[in-house]
Amino acid sequence: MKINIYVSAQQLDLLDEHGNIVCQYRISSSKNGTGQQNGSFCTPLGKHIIRAKIGAGQPANTVFIKRRPTGEIYTPEFGRQFPKRDWILTRILWLSGCEPGFNRLGAVDTMRRYIYIHGTPDSVEMGKPGSIGCIRMRNSDLIALFDQVSAGTPVEITP
Repeated sequence: MKINIYVSAQQLDLLDEHGNIVCQYRISSSKNGTGQQNGSFCTPLGKHIIRAKIGAGQPANTVFIKRRPTGEIYTPEFGRQFPKRDWILTRILWLSGCEPGFNRLGAVDTMRRYIYIHGTPDSVEMGKPGSIGCIRMRNSDLIALFDQVSAGTPVEITP
């Protein structure tokens, strides 16, 4: 399996070992555009892998802080209590760059920037940039994707 993310199309494709599209999903990348630099809050480009899968077996809308489930389940009412929070829900696919000097090591390290593919509230619009660097997905789509990939799965993010 391989994941291709197309920022301009706001789309994620899951490909099989022959390069055939298995699934396509709408996503939301960074509202700040693309970029590698730590602190830029941009979505990093290039070749990555899934370094870790976090949240297997958790209910949909599980709230995560620092990659740990808080024990809370997101609801719209809960969201209204914290309107400025960037919600990380349901599952996390933590990305690691594969290109030293471009998206790995130093001030451009995707993993140290905590860039994930993660779930988001249903009220968040897909197909439009809006995150602070990560790739947001619908929770049901993320659960389906999570169950089809493993740690080490290649992920390529292109403009």
